[in-house]
Amino acid sequence: MASRSHRRGAARPARDGAPRRRVPLRLLLPLLVLVALAAMLMLRGYVHSEILADHRVGKPAPTDRVPKEILEGGPVIDARAGRTESLGVPDHRLVLTFDDGPDPTWTPRVLDVLKKHDAHAVFFVTGTMASRYPDLVERMVDEGHEIGLHTFNHPDLSLQSKKRIDWELSQNQLAITGAAGIRTSLFRPPYSSFSAAMDNETWPVTQYIGSRGYLTVVNNTDSEDWKRPGVDEIIRRATPEDGEGAIVLMHDSGGDRSQTVAALDRFLPDLKEQGYEFDNLTEALGAPSAHSPVTGADLWKGKAWIFLVQASEKITGVLVVGLAIIGTLVIARFVLMLLLSGAHARRVRRRGFRWGPPVTEPVTVLVPAYNEAKCIENTVRSLMASDHPIEILVIDDGSTDGTARIVESMGLPNVRVIRQLNAGKPAALNRGLANARYDIVVMMDGDTVFEPSTVRELVQPFGDPRVGAVAGNAKVGNKDSLIGAWQHIEYVMGFNLDRRMYDVLRCMPTIPGAVGAFRRSALEPIGGMSDDTLAEDTDVTMALHRAGWRVVYAENARAWTEAPETVQQLWSQRYRWSYGTMQAIWKHRRAVIEKGPSGRFGRVGLPFVSLFMIVAPLLAPLIDVFLLYGIVFGPTQKTIVAWLGVLAIQAVCAAYAFRLDRERMTHLISLPLQQILYRQLMYVVLLQSWITALTGGRLRWQKLRRTGVVEAPVTGAVPGRRDRRSDDRRPVA
Repeated sequence: MASRSHRRGAARPARDGAPRRRVPLRLLLPLLVLVALAAMLMLRGYVHSEILADHRVGKPAPTDRVPKEILEGGPVIDARAGRTESLGVPDHRLVLTFDDGPDPTWTPRVLDVLKKHDAHAVFFVTGTMASRYPDLVERMVDEGHEIGLHTFNHPDLSLQSKKRIDWELSQNQLAITGAAGIRTSLFRPPYSSFSAAMDNETWPVTQYIGSRGYLTVVNNTDSEDWKRPGVDEIIRRATPEDGEGAIVLMHDSGGDRSQTVAALDRFLPDLKEQGYEFDNLTEALGAPSAHSPVTGADLWKGKAWIFLVQASEKITGVLVVGLAIIGTLVIARFVLMLLLSGAHARRVRRRGFRWGPPVTEPVTVLVPAYNEAKCIENTVRSLMASDHPIEILVIDDGSTDGTARIVESMGLPNVRVIRQLNAGKPAALNRGLANARYDIVVMMDGDTVFEPSTVRELVQPFGDPRVGAVAGNAKVGNKDSLIGAWQHIEYVMGFNLDRRMYDVLRCMPTIPGAVGAFRRSALEPIGGMSDDTLAEDTDVTMALHRAGWRVVYAENARAWTEAPETVQQLWSQRYRWSYGTMQAIWKHRRAVIEKGPSGRFGRVGLPFVSLFMIVAPLLAPLIDVFLLYGIVFGPTQKTIVAWLGVLAIQAVCAAYAFRLDRERMTHLISLPLQQILYRQLMYVVLLQSWITALTGGRLRWQKLRRTGVVEAPVTGAVPGRRDRRSDDRRPVA
């Protein structure tokens, strides 16, 4: 029921007269956010070697096709321009090399020790680590050390194609360029050792890399520090014999390097006393620097790469924090719901519980109706079966389908029809309030049917003079479709279980428009129903809290409503609900700083409602995003177990909610699918509401076309649904 709506988002005609369709913002922006998020996750996975990583290591091969001068030569192999040469380091010259970094913990300590002892070294960095820690690469260059390539993802290049080798080199260079503004001509292949270990599989790779302009640097002294054999053993293995020059292999990444740092602090001064010099490679060879500055477009490409990697690190870091927060919130909310809803059920169901003296006086039932011809007869007949004395006011809000005539033609006693020009639901309800004969007023929608006991159960809490409003138990009457079943789960678990919790916390955010009751004496001082927001039911409920009235939940006051049956209908309804809730929260924001009942609601109710109805649902898809990422890129088993754990918690809560509401458990079969699909739809709807709120847009009412499938209940039976012959279920645009 709503005011007349206007056409929105119509396709504009193209120049040739044909309609030109545009992707609506509500779809385009979430899609762009999803694509950007996926790109950031993929980029993070790439630089963390979770994507495109190849951890295979080739087996030893024969050496008959490797030149003898390479096998017996020095650790520097020059295969550039077809050459086959090897070079060694002069005596009393040591070139310290560090592989696999930079590491945020150990590389700074290694650099500190080198600086302390005025020594230079060569750092063979991987592209993944250089991309993640560019400041350390820059520090290496600034302090006079040389940088060498160690591939991007650290694969065994003997198992890779030339295309993959080129990719590894170019991406490694890109990361170094973005970090320090240079290119390097030094390269060390992963899993390499001495030149004598070159074989028929690795030599062709060395030749190809030489053809790309790189010097291949292996080693002739291996500290084996990665085994963590102890400081003394690392020093012994790193020390060459008889004053010979050497290239020493060490590591500044890949695990605990405390022994490496400690050994280095002793190794440097000890060997300096023996006459050794610690230079970078080109200094030791007396050759031009391996570094060359990069300018122009190549430099900006490198900087752009570093920027994107850093952005992906920060964004995914925020997402991980968000995931932890939402996980904590989800679990905390479920635990709170279980505890407090159980406490609520025990309190209201215990023997002898009464709100106060029985409420037996007549009440007024307001039925605002706009074009409800298909539903209004069912609605009114269900009210006539009520076992509590009532008068019925049907306020026809300018219907054009004969809604008012249908009610009048029924000729029922205690039923009045009030006609008005189309002015909207709040105006219709206020018109009904002005014409009501009784102080207690029940409000319902024109597409809802009551059970015979609904009104009686709904008004009993007014036996407590502190109660100003009562929320009933709204249920889905058309739950035989998949969308209907999902909404049935949502109503029982997400709405009614929540209402029990909010009742105990005394911060019920919404009296459902389908079934609620109010004291007219409570509504009049706050101005009745307001049209300031699209969620007049939430707005008035918050206003009653601020005025000091209690708002409670009557679980046995059941009403059966026709839920949307298509995605488009559901979208329209939930968009209005979520945006209207945001409006109501914003309207009552000053309650946070006020005193008395208003301040209590502002400092307890508003944060609680904002957190669990606005913020948490927006973050909930992170669970599914990381589920998909974990399944594809690992750890798959742990990811699936974690997601199943969350689903199990939800299933327990849902089963408990169904038990409290005495519902059949068979409807929970579709719960997993609901969590995968339905939640994503609600996320996009909420995101659209945020966009509308932040851009200052104004959403109009959208009336859903009803089919009248929910029939009036009979005593002791659940309302059924009749066969429908019309497929006219699209929302009125």
